[in-house]
Amino acid sequence: MADRNGRIKSLIAKNISDILVFELKNPHIGFPSVNEVRLSEDRSVAKVLVSFIGSKNPKKNLEELNRCKGAVRTSLAKKMDLRKCPDVLFIYDERFDKADSLQEALDRETETLENMKKGSQD
Repeated sequence: MADRNGRIKSLIAKNISDILVFELKNPHIGFPSVNEVRLSEDRSVAKVLVSFIGSKNPKKNLEELNRCKGAVRTSLAKKMDLRKCPDVLFIYDERFDKADSLQEALDRETETLENMKKGSQD
């Protein structure tokens, strides 16, 4: 059964990604990227984790995307061969923001260590 859930999640992710890129004509959404889909046990709710490429205000993009979720679900139901299409809930994926801030902190620390080494060699 786990394999079936995995296949359904990957199909939902692929189809929603295609819908967002090719079908949804809303310039306020920006460029969303579907990172993960979490499906409830009864397959009635699909939580779609998204990030927005190059967006300065991803929270507004997410609000606009959630306003369009009815159109996304309708299009998804046409593409999927399921008895009941799950409700779609978009959630902002903050993992990439955290990774960027961690990388910046590591870069600053590396620069500090290099400056300390240069200072001790003089």
